[in-house]
Amino acid sequence: MNSFFIAEAHAQNSQATPQGQFSPASLIPLVLIFVIFYFLIIRPQTKKIKEHESLVKNLKNGNKVITSSGIVGIIRKIHEKENQVEVEVAENVVLTILKNHISDVEKQSQEDKKTIKKSDKKR
Repeated sequence: MNSFFIAEAHAQNSQATPQGQFSPASLIPLVLIFVIFYFLIIRPQTKKIKEHESLVKNLKNGNKVITSSGIVGIIRKIHEKENQVEVEVAENVVLTILKNHISDVEKQSQEDKKTIKKSDKKR
């Protein structure tokens, strides 16, 4: 019974590489993990950041926007130096918001555009 265990131990060591030697095959799993990590996490995140930057650059007066906190309003004034916009959320209620906190620009219908023109004439 005792010789049975010794034979197993010798069999396990017979196929292993000698200690201290480097095997290029050991790098393959690490490279594969990095490639998967890049395509699943890094690349989509940088694409999303670029899309948000172009959205912020193309903001205009009269755009209907949604902030990252869920506030919906219409841009009334853009302050380029301060990187802020004034958003009207209700009649005569204007909030100043950082441009980077605008998460989406809604498409406007013709009815919304008429309402914007009427409210601009009142001022």
